[in-house]
Amino acid sequence: MTAARAVQEESAETALVHEAMRGDRSAFGMLYERYARAIHGILLAHASYCDAEDLMQDVFTVALVRLPELRKAGAFAGWLASIARNRAREFHRKRKWKADGELERLEACEIRPEALDVLAAIRRLPECYAETLTLRFVEGMTGPEIAARTGLTSDSVRVNLCRGMKMLRELLSVPGVSV
Repeated sequence: MTAARAVQEESAETALVHEAMRGDRSAFGMLYERYARAIHGILLAHASYCDAEDLMQDVFTVALVRLPELRKAGAFAGWLASIARNRAREFHRKRKWKADGELERLEACEIRPEALDVLAAIRRLPECYAETLTLRFVEGMTGPEIAARTGLTSDSVRVNLCRGMKMLRELLSVPGVSV
């Protein structure tokens, strides 16, 4: 992506946020479409698949209500990601989820048990690595997409992916360690 194209996209997104702040529901719907995968990935790094689905709806409901409080439209990505992280933390304070029963709940989703093992290992990593790896490998986002949707810099995303993968490889290669 060229620098001019990136500036153009950022400008269009800022305009969309401003429209949503003025109460345009269709603009907010477009923001939902742009950010749903990123928010789902952030939440999935912290909660089970089923809980992440419910929490995602909650995040966007909170964002819609609090949108007038947003000071800078250009900060929307990071602001929304913060809401998601805070909702996940609140969820954990109220109710500890257990990965043990997640397999049974996900049978209908046709998710392979090995994928759940890897996801469980990813969740054991520090938050910044777990979120970035989940966005990359579960949600299928590219590095630039992750940066644009989370408010992180491209360099931060690259570092998080590199360090996170190194830690994940080490964690998955330790004999006798169950994930």
